[in-house]
Amino acid sequence: MNPRDAPLAALLVVTWSSGFVGAELGTRTASSHAVLAWRFVVAALVLGAVVLVRAQRVSRAAVRRQIGLGVVMQCLYLGGIYTGVQYGVSAGLSALIAALQPMVVAALAAAFLAQRIGGRTAAGLLLGIVGVAVVVGGNLGGDAPWWAYALTVGGTVSLSVGTLLQSRNSEPVPITVGLAVQSATAAVFFLAWSLAAGDALPPADGGFWFAVGWTVVLSTFFAIGSYFVVIGRRGATAASALLYLTPPVTMIWGWAMFGDRLGLATVPGLALCAVAVALVLRAPTAAPPRPTRPRPAGRSEGSSGATPAPPRPDHAPSCRAVSTTAD
Repeated sequence: MNPRDAPLAALLVVTWSSGFVGAELGTRTASSHAVLAWRFVVAALVLGAVVLVRAQRVSRAAVRRQIGLGVVMQCLYLGGIYTGVQYGVSAGLSALIAALQPMVVAALAAAFLAQRIGGRTAAGLLLGIVGVAVVVGGNLGGDAPWWAYALTVGGTVSLSVGTLLQSRNSEPVPITVGLAVQSATAAVFFLAWSLAAGDALPPADGGFWFAVGWTVVLSTFFAIGSYFVVIGRRGATAASALLYLTPPVTMIWGWAMFGDRLGLATVPGLALCAVAVALVLRAPTAAPPRPTRPRPAGRSEGSSGATPAPPRPDHAPSCRAVSTTAD
């Protein structure tokens, strides 16, 4: 990774980890869908105002695409994670399941985009799983029903799919516009869920609104925004690999916010995760195929007289098409 991108990577890891803290803060006073509903209502209003003031415009096709990404990356992912937390999935196991996301992204990229995963990248992805397992190995308890675990797994897969779709976006969209459309989509989704459940009215509890503010600023503006930027600059696999660092950082958040005990394995597990991320980010990128010089008219190749076809590239197109642009 370019040294200039290091602060961005650190911002992503710290603020993405804050989302698990926000989930615990919010679900202490309200249901998961109510917390998410008001989180995205506030975020959509703020971002919508910014878009209007800047007079930013995108095509209808881009708006439709961002709505679809909002369903996959916000509604399904966060709905699954928050609901799993609400119904008893432990923080350790939730973090471990979510940390499978880089492996899921790499597998999907190889299967559907024909993107090759080099040996160093594969080693880094596997080492990341080991590091996360070391960190959270002693915190895998919980009495949640089976479907709560299934929701957590489903949310992780949904984010993986959305990450690949985001990286393949052919039309650059300003980050504020993308976040505004996705937040509005999620606000409608979770408000409808809350209305159906009968708890759409927000509680007057100050802790609830503190959690909403926490998740709007840290988890939406900074975490999701920086995630989109890293996807655009480094690609889906590299952006996902940074999430290996979120479980140990989340535990540090828990120690600072709630007095949670840090296990002895936190430091070595964090070190393994850091090495894993470094392996993925430093993996060499295949060079583009060299252009062939056109042959003069009338020249033939061999006895057949046929002009040779240009050589096929030895690698698939990368997922580094910039999907969002900085404002």
